[in-house]
Amino acid sequence: MRNFPTLAIALISLGCAVADGGQSSTGNRAKDEDLAKIELPPGFEISYYSDDVPNARSMVLSDSGVLFVGTRNSEVYAVVDDDNDLKADRTLTIASGLRSPNGVALRDGSLYVAEISRILRYDDIENHLEDPPEPVVVKDDLPTEGHHGWKYIAFGPDGKLYIPIGAPCNICDPDEPFAAIWRMNPDASGFEEYAAGVRNSVGFDWHPETGELWFTDNGRDMLGDNVPNDELNYAPEKGLHFGYPYFHEGTVPDPEFGDGKNASDYCGPAQKMGPHVAALGVEFYTGDQFPSEYRNQMFIAQHGSWNRSQKIGYRVMLVRLNGTSEVADYQEFATGWLQGQENWGRPVDLELLSDGSLLVSDDQNGAVYRIRYTGG
Repeated sequence: MRNFPTLAIALISLGCAVADGGQSSTGNRAKDEDLAKIELPPGFEISYYSDDVPNARSMVLSDSGVLFVGTRNSEVYAVVDDDNDLKADRTLTIASGLRSPNGVALRDGSLYVAEISRILRYDDIENHLEDPPEPVVVKDDLPTEGHHGWKYIAFGPDGKLYIPIGAPCNICDPDEPFAAIWRMNPDASGFEEYAAGVRNSVGFDWHPETGELWFTDNGRDMLGDNVPNDELNYAPEKGLHFGYPYFHEGTVPDPEFGDGKNASDYCGPAQKMGPHVAALGVEFYTGDQFPSEYRNQMFIAQHGSWNRSQKIGYRVMLVRLNGTSEVADYQEFATGWLQGQENWGRPVDLELLSDGSLLVSDDQNGAVYRIRYTGG
């Protein structure tokens, strides 16, 4: 996630240890053979930034280049490039024993970590990677429900921490604070709802020019293979409602909760992303390495379907905008984690390195990839 002028960077927590495997084993023949299956546009290449990040999920990069990675297990990692060659040398476990610490965010030298029901803060983390501090509990009254309880968090251009709280079900009409995106000040004051009718968002970013929010939302299950689509949504202001549980993909009424409701009362998606693709991480491209036509366009990681009869997703998509608020094109960018109906990897989140290359986390393969443009 890009760092806005209001943000600083750095952070993490609890007992320090090298993750299983210690030094990255990049170069392993089987893993390199898997990488050869990835298809990219001409001029792009993919490699392992690290193949030693178990259950790698959400990522945030510090100013000094330390990559912090959350998981849906119990650990948080610091992935360190000691020699600045744009390939990780070490993976340190800086927090353990947590409940699905999926979300990570940086501000003023502190790492914020989102568990199911708590937001923790690890102060001055980059100066304590070998001896992480005890966390400060910032907020501990979030719902304890595990269903869609793991969180993606990030600081917005307003300096507030944005926190999605998913629906505690496949389909239901829950009370607050469920099925919404919330925000708060770094000290947990000013907690307020930003967007409603959001079933389960696990990724968002703000347009680099307008500062307006774009987020993915995973559609409900059990309506068949092809309905509903996951959504890419555009939320330029507070107070919008995106339809859940009454309407899916903008116009499909829910058979249980849609009666008596009007689709025009809710915001439809900016882009339908495919049925059950599990769209997660969102990253606007602000680097200088890729060709200029990628500037300020959006990459989206699709984790892949879990119960569709024919698997779909398992890829990174490119969303091109017409201006700053309208989708012009939606196309594949990186594919190959799904081979036939067998998947060997599942993309989760996206992050930009200082040279403008794109990092992709993969919780199935326990890895972070680096996609760069070499031209030609």
